Amino acid sequence: MGNWTVAAWLMLGGSTVLLFIGMPVALTFITVNIVGAWLYMGGEAGLAQLARSSVGSVATFSLTPIPLFVLMGEVLFHTGLALKVIEGIERLIRRLPGRLAIVAVVAGTVFSAISGSTIATTAMLGSLMLPVMLSKGYHPTLATGPIMAIGAVDMLIPPSALTVLLGSLSGISISKLLIGGVLPGVILSIAFVLWILARVTITPSLAPRGDQDTIHRGWERWRLFFAYVLPTLSIFAVVVGALAQGWATPTECAALGAFATLVLAAAYRALSWDALLKALKGTAGISGMILFIILGATTFAQILSFSGASNGLVQLIMGQGWSTGAIVAGMMLILIFLGIFVDQVSMMMITLPIFMPIVQSLGIDAVWFGVMFLICMQLGLLLPPHGLLLMTMRGVAPPSVTMGHIFRAVVPYVAISLLLLAAVFWLPGIATALPRWMG
Repeated sequence: MGNWTVAAWLMLGGSTVLLFIGMPVALTFITVNIVGAWLYMGGEAGLAQLARSSVGSVATFSLTPIPLFVLMGEVLFHTGLALKVIEGIERLIRRLPGRLAIVAVVAGTVFSAISGSTIATTAMLGSLMLPVMLSKGYHPTLATGPIMAIGAVDMLIPPSALTVLLGSLSGISISKLLIGGVLPGVILSIAFVLWILARVTITPSLAPRGDQDTIHRGWERWRLFFAYVLPTLSIFAVVVGALAQGWATPTECAALGAFATLVLAAAYRALSWDALLKALKGTAGISGMILFIILGATTFAQILSFSGASNGLVQLIMGQGWSTGAIVAGMMLILIFLGIFVDQVSMMMITLPIFMPIVQSLGIDAVWFGVMFLICMQLGLLLPPHGLLLMTMRGVAPPSVTMGHIFRAVVPYVAISLLLLAAVFWLPGIATALPRWMG
């Protein structure tokens, strides 16, 4: 047993065990890093280097978009603009089977285009739309499923804080990764709508017929769409357009998006001091947590590399004689398996130090790999029993909705996401065409 195998077992095995027993992510990696730095980087000198690396890891310009993307979503929720967007979409969609479930998917897609937080989207749609759907006689599985599924799509459609984090930790171009997620995200949203239509058509008892209280006609039907939905989507168009054309860096685009969201809220006279303070507090809490995690992740990768574990594992995998496709498929299966047990940031920390050298040495398209990585992380949000969005839904759902309902509700959406992952694997253009065309 070589030295690197002992290091790999200690670092990767130790962090996995600590995560499994419920230790917070940031503390897990800081604990493992202190032990690793002491053993493999020369005692006290190693700890001093660990401190320097930790400071350097968070003092990078590439991480600036994270708090700005999170702020966009927080402002949208705390000013009440989100409610107006839902109402605008609801007025447009009528006389469709499972209408409110479809409204949830469409509204969730619009929020994905302006919010950097998956949990915020699910919590907001769950607390606003779930009670209405249940009171109108929707089956709990049809009411909860679309809200959780579309919350996960938030990770794929920019602006996404986790996409910025993935790009930063893996060295993949952040702007290409953000644009690469657009097409898969839109495909998923459309697939979810088609599934709801098919499901309710086959089993009409899942949703009531005619669940619209007031039928709006003429201009009144379109008024809120032009007043609220279109201006909100225009922010997404500006951010992605500037990113795609190379007019602005991801950080400048995030600043532009955050500023535009604040201006929009002020224009609607929705931006009170109270709402702004809540949005800033929410942003500081989420961003602080993410930066604390990055601090642990970067030094974890350095110690793995320094101990020889990264290089040893890469050579071991490369020496098996497997095809590139088989290695990529194996990496995706590992990610899906990890998604059942650990959160998305932990998945990145444990796998990226090993996966990225393999991706580089095999000459795999980094954007294609990155988008598939995002889809696997999005799947992890929905996988029972520990999926983060399942727990979020449990938190906002009334007692009549059981955990059994939530688990059953999410199964078809997990299947659709797996089909998308297979499609991107076999047709890389789904992930790479847009960044290539715009780049």
